[in-house]
Amino acid sequence: MRIFICFLAFVFFASCEPKDSPKHYLSDSERDSLLVNIITLVAENATYANDSTRFNPEFRSYYVQLLPKYTLEKLEKTGEGQFVFLLNRPVGHLTKYRRSVIGQFQMKEGSLHPENFEEVVNTPHLDPETALKRGKFLFKELVKKGNLTEYIPLKHYVEWPDSTLTYHKKFNRWAFHE
Repeated sequence: MRIFICFLAFVFFASCEPKDSPKHYLSDSERDSLLVNIITLVAENATYANDSTRFNPEFRSYYVQLLPKYTLEKLEKTGEGQFVFLLNRPVGHLTKYRRSVIGQFQMKEGSLHPENFEEVVNTPHLDPETALKRGKFLFKELVKKGNLTEYIPLKHYVEWPDSTLTYHKKFNRWAFHE
């Protein structure tokens, strides 16, 4: 009975969160696990890891160490298991700049592992406040319209994709056009 009451309390409080808040969908520990999995996809590979092995258990601690540098700002389920996300992340070693990553994925059933993951756009290097503001705008537009095609030419909002880089879902990496 206690477990049931705790579950109802969790559902009640989670439902009080806006539907674009990660807290609406996930507990604190679930959010951290999902964020580490996203970091594993968007960050540079751990030493000795490659794109095929980066999710191996021996590399997880590297991505967990990056957790304080990344924030899952927005998460919204849009239908058929599709989630749109806004990630706030560092820009290399440039501590005064941030970047917003707006993308989408489906959750692998029974886990917190994103699949069909795609970074739709990355903002340029911006001061933290501007990166977040522009990221929130692009996030809302992706949720509303399902794409950001009209914003890609706006280089003060979108650094990638551009005329040289596109996102390859197969490898979960930005790559030069072939």
